[in-house]
Amino acid sequence: MDVRRLALMVGALMVAAVSAVMARSLFMGSATPQAAASMPAAPVAPTGPEVLVATRAMPVGTIIGPDSFRYQPWPSELIEKAYFIRGQSEAQTLVGTVVRQATSAGQPITQGSLVKPGDRGFLAAALGPGMRAVTVSVSAQSGVAGFVFPGDRVDLILASQVTASGDDQPLRASETIVRNLRVLATDQRTDKVTDEQGKTMVSAFSSVTLETTPRIAEKIAVAQSIGTLSLSLRPLANDTAELERAIAAGEVDVPATGGAKAEKDMILAIANRPSDSDTSYTLGADVSRFQRRSVPVAQQPMAMGGPAPAPAAPAPAYQPTGPVVRVARGNAVSVVALGAK
Repeated sequence: MDVRRLALMVGALMVAAVSAVMARSLFMGSATPQAAASMPAAPVAPTGPEVLVATRAMPVGTIIGPDSFRYQPWPSELIEKAYFIRGQSEAQTLVGTVVRQATSAGQPITQGSLVKPGDRGFLAAALGPGMRAVTVSVSAQSGVAGFVFPGDRVDLILASQVTASGDDQPLRASETIVRNLRVLATDQRTDKVTDEQGKTMVSAFSSVTLETTPRIAEKIAVAQSIGTLSLSLRPLANDTAELERAIAAGEVDVPATGGAKAEKDMILAIANRPSDSDTSYTLGADVSRFQRRSVPVAQQPMAMGGPAPAPAAPAPAYQPTGPVVRVARGNAVSVVALGAK
């Protein structure tokens, strides 16, 4: 074979190989880039000391319970001296204190926002806006044998009797005059008494302080002069029957919107509100058939501040208008009109 022809063939093959390699590199470089899957960054655990924060919104007057707070890590540069820091203060000592300054959920609890039982202004801080504190005297029987503690809710029952002069059987009656009152203190204690094991101790008391509205406070003051007051302990669970009664009576507005939160707020509003409407009563005759059901005659009610009722005038004597005949029967003489039977 001619050497020149051979050299041309070898050169052509080399050019073809180089072209193939370049074309391959060109197509490989223009391919769509594949997105590399990026792993999410691991969350960085907050560092810093743990401070005491509120687990829910606590308005003024809220009594602190064991579930009202928790410890949460807090940035070191934001730590204040007024915060309760783990290891530097005992959280359990705050149970029973009252919120003096409103605290939002998740916000650190400060030492100045709480007032402890026995401190000056504790009872005033425990009162809700517009409410009053009223103290009533009770006995072991009328005070549920000491099983009423601060924070419980009770109904107030008035037992009285109405008598009349010359009447030896008065009308006996009892009436639930107020419902759903919050107990602020028993005697002079605003917290529960516990033993060495932390269990609540039951002890008798002679007075109980209740949270009321101004109008209910006036009614209780009058009720104490009428008869004997007794406490009726209410359950801790929500009273469904009371909620239905309040809705049916139009005492609360059922929210049309707002969902579960609005409904929860409505239930809490009813559960925390005392009521002096829709009272019930029981008469002596409802207990025993030998007791009265009505007020004695001499004690019939009259208008407050009005004059005493005048005695009834005797019925006028019969005066005939026509001819009469006088009939004598012994010493009795009667007048009979002519034509009368």
